[in-house]
Amino acid sequence: MSERNMNTRAQEAPSSAGALTGEAEAPEGTMVLWYRRPTSQWTEALPIGNGRLGAMVFGGVDRERLQMNEDSLWSGKPIRRANPEAAEHLAEARRLLFEGRYAEGQKLVQEKIMGLHLEKGVHTYQTLGDLELIFEPLKEASDYRRELDLDGAIARVGYRAGDATFAREFFASPVDQAIVLRLSCDKPGLVSFEARLSRPSDNEVIQTAPNGILMRGQAKGKDRDGRNDGGVDYEAQLRIVAEGGRVVETAGGLRVEKANAATALLVAATNYRGGDPHTICERQMAAAAGKSFADLRRAHVAEHQRLFRRVELDMGGSGAARLPTDERLAAVKRGDDDPQMIALYFQFARYLLISCSRPGDMAANLQGLWADGLDPPWNADYHTNINLQMNYWPAEACNLAECHEPFFDLIDALRPNGRVTAREVYHCRGFVFHHTTDAWLFTDPVGKCQYGMWPMGAAWSCRHLWEHCAFSGDREFLAKRAYPAMKEAAEFCLDWLVENPKTGRLVSGPSTSPENRFRAPDGHVANLTMGCAMDQEIIYDLFTNCIEAGKVLGSDDDFRKKIEDARSRLAAPGIGRDGRLMEWPEEFDEPEPGHRHISHLFGLYPGRQITVRGTPELAAAARKTLEYRVSHGGGHTGWSRAWIINFFARLEDGERAYENLRALLAKSTLPNMFDTHPPFQIDGNFGGCAGIAEMLLQSHAGEINLLPALPKTWPSGRVRGLRARGGFEVDMAWRDGQLTEAGISSNNTTRCVVRYRGKTVEVETQGGIRQPVAELFRDAKPRG
Repeated sequence: MSERNMNTRAQEAPSSAGALTGEAEAPEGTMVLWYRRPTSQWTEALPIGNGRLGAMVFGGVDRERLQMNEDSLWSGKPIRRANPEAAEHLAEARRLLFEGRYAEGQKLVQEKIMGLHLEKGVHTYQTLGDLELIFEPLKEASDYRRELDLDGAIARVGYRAGDATFAREFFASPVDQAIVLRLSCDKPGLVSFEARLSRPSDNEVIQTAPNGILMRGQAKGKDRDGRNDGGVDYEAQLRIVAEGGRVVETAGGLRVEKANAATALLVAATNYRGGDPHTICERQMAAAAGKSFADLRRAHVAEHQRLFRRVELDMGGSGAARLPTDERLAAVKRGDDDPQMIALYFQFARYLLISCSRPGDMAANLQGLWADGLDPPWNADYHTNINLQMNYWPAEACNLAECHEPFFDLIDALRPNGRVTAREVYHCRGFVFHHTTDAWLFTDPVGKCQYGMWPMGAAWSCRHLWEHCAFSGDREFLAKRAYPAMKEAAEFCLDWLVENPKTGRLVSGPSTSPENRFRAPDGHVANLTMGCAMDQEIIYDLFTNCIEAGKVLGSDDDFRKKIEDARSRLAAPGIGRDGRLMEWPEEFDEPEPGHRHISHLFGLYPGRQITVRGTPELAAAARKTLEYRVSHGGGHTGWSRAWIINFFARLEDGERAYENLRALLAKSTLPNMFDTHPPFQIDGNFGGCAGIAEMLLQSHAGEINLLPALPKTWPSGRVRGLRARGGFEVDMAWRDGQLTEAGISSNNTTRCVVRYRGKTVEVETQGGIRQPVAELFRDAKPRG
């Protein structure tokens, strides 16, 4: 995605009118982010979410701010963006590019094939608004601590004032579809505060009742002429129940006076999915309000832990684990090693995926679920030239397959418009979408050629459908859901490919290697060619997956033969004179040798066309490509650095993978552990998590590879619950860099090949029984 610096709105949430004294002790447990100071910065607040409804918790003493989101709160409406004359100019654009007249070909594509470009601020994911709690000012507070418990999915704030201890708890319940707040004190009658709802727009309506606040309005955007082009209707409701004391209305809010404790419930809805937001909120509030806080909390924690506790990662303890999270990050920036923080980072990403992508909800966008203001960076939409896909890299391997489902829903929702774009813009069958889309599901090529003329979004996204089948072995999902979409994407590619008149090979184009550029022999800098390496690798990957799917299903033989033939004629990745993998079909000069996208290594990761033992020459070329890109400043955004971790993991280079993992923490991680692009983009969190899993376990090359990229900095550790393709679940332990325990289980009776450091063994699993495998390697013979 494009580089752009934009400051996220940081509405002030003052900490304390007085001083903060004393140092709070570290919380119990290791899976906790914690701090000894409140924050007024959005990028330091702590995220909670139930997949659909989320909030950022700031932890102020005198003022608490919760910035809230509902995943379907979007401005805009569905519109067509296609250029109706596009198809008639496609052949001419290809001819110019084949002839090496890149500037002319790109000019034609920009003017005659690219669709409408919408101006900044249109069709944006938007904040739901703020819940502000205002407390009586304190002269002094001591032992302050704010934290995020990943295991329980609960944010907390605690401090002392005099001889009283104040506590707050916050969680977003996926069971009761509400944000729940609990404010308490160990001394009676000291819980007093005012609550207000607000949104940074001019159209919200706020109403108060004896124990509640209602806020409703419309998410508004603007068209190219500055006119409002609509958006969803939304509503949020807050209800407060005090224990002791009383709740009274104020001008625009509620006030709790002299209570022993108070519970606040926040529900919200839009009309995006149909239905009246007010009716939905009333139903949600009635259901949640009918339960005690203890019951709400118990159900929430149980549901979260059902997913979160599937995987455990122990990298060993250290004294650093007793330090606040921001201090630990600062130490990593100074060069310290902190293996336990790697485990914390890994589990934080799993926490985020659980919190922003549950079945039935919207797919995780560029900021997951959490975005401030009405105009977040890049509209917080869906970029499909890596960012959306990277969000879901950990889903299968890290045992969160259910969290993958919103992505599958998005693919299905894009198919109708994608068919229209394929037919009308390119005269092709199947379905297609390009580098970006949004809640309104547009699929046309938009914007500038350097990023917009890239019709591989559907082809790449469909590999996630196949991955779900590869990990789960779910034949019904493959037959009914995955293969139909994969086939449609492959049909588009069959029609889209053309023969290179010089080589006779099939190539994709006109297309870009996402967002990069080259200098042509005539000196012009351009973006479009015929047969970019990434396109070729994505199509090869899609065809391969379709071929394997057809064999599993035992059907569609005629179509399988067509794509087998086309795959055999595809132009393959080339190796340049300097030994690097070629990004374009010719060896052009590179104006930006440290570009953040490393698209031509798709075949190494997430694809499987390039492997260490299967294609050693291509793997060596990929390594040279990586080393060159990094040495020229590559990896300067969080998601790009995360991709590099996965590349080196696939090359089984644990030291280089760890070097880049440390760089991700040191250079691209915010105090609240969010990934920075800058300012914030969530894909790096998910890509980094996937990279850690890939360092510990791989299964893409037809065998289960244990500890393939273990760095020396992780001498001992234990992991439980990682998943491998074929329907397997793997547990491992290691000491002094050597595997000491390993167990593999599967719900089915099946066989697999397991590799560890040059040796392989064959293992049969039976009906969920854990099969020990570590001792089998003692007598196994080395194998390449």
